[in-house]
Amino acid sequence: MFRLSYWVFPVISGLVWCGMLLGLLLHWVIDTNEKHYASMSHSQTIAYISDIGASELKPLFIAGCCVTTVFLDLSFASDRWLRHRGRLVPNTTIGEKVLSGLTIAFAIVGTAGLILLSIFDTLRHPTLHDIFLLVFLAGYVLSAIFICWEYGRLGIRYREHPVLRISFWIKLTFVVVEVLLAVAFVSCTWTDHYNAGAIFEWVIAFIFSLYVFSFYVDLYPAVYTRHGRKMRVTGGQYHHHHHHHFGRHRGAASSDDTDGYPEHGNAQERYAAREMEEATTGSGSERGLTGAGGGAAAAAASGGANAGRTWHF
Repeated sequence: MFRLSYWVFPVISGLVWCGMLLGLLLHWVIDTNEKHYASMSHSQTIAYISDIGASELKPLFIAGCCVTTVFLDLSFASDRWLRHRGRLVPNTTIGEKVLSGLTIAFAIVGTAGLILLSIFDTLRHPTLHDIFLLVFLAGYVLSAIFICWEYGRLGIRYREHPVLRISFWIKLTFVVVEVLLAVAFVSCTWTDHYNAGAIFEWVIAFIFSLYVFSFYVDLYPAVYTRHGRKMRVTGGQYHHHHHHHFGRHRGAASSDDTDGYPEHGNAQERYAAREMEEATTGSGSERGLTGAGGGAAAAAASGGANAGRTWHF
């Protein structure tokens, strides 16, 4: 079933960015037959994105940069809001909240840089254009570093949510690759190797679209926490105590399958532990399991393997 939610923000952002890049590139190759623009050096045969964006397609360049960054910033804001509301696994420490804030702050810096470099084009304002290009690159790379740091901490705390680790590795890969490519791009441009610099710029731009799309992975789980449902939260509260448990204390009644159980370990271990406890107290509940009563679950938790048993999470 198609579920419309906050994940549309990074998808729109990524599609607009890719569409703009392809529009500029195909226009230069097909419509102009690889025209040599006035902003290009005499020895340069491959146009930079900014060279094409400073010509007749400048309105497309500005519009594409604005829409891309606005929807990307909405993705950052949505991630923070959903974690605050408990619809995604929340930031529970001051450090994580600070990292989230820095992520958004530097994303806004990168947004300003990209929009301004599209307005102050390389043909009419070359110095300002280069400054805003560096602001754009630095802003989004630093933003990616902070969100990578945040997701690394979340992935350690919530090991039962592998999507956090997947997102962490995607963003870490982006940071490493983009930093290396940015160094190569700047080096080639400053040493007058413009064709090589142009190639690096196009590669950096298309890889940036993959980074934008990666936020789909982060935001899609929110489709399952609509209508007041919260991820691993009962009543909107998380209770941390010295045993490093999350959720409510063991003595509290709860409908959350993970309340009061250790945050480490896989989901099967937590469900088995719950079943063993309920079997001990005579409840015989089958919450979270199918095909067996509380006594059978207790046997499974104590070390017996139940062949063919179906686990539901």
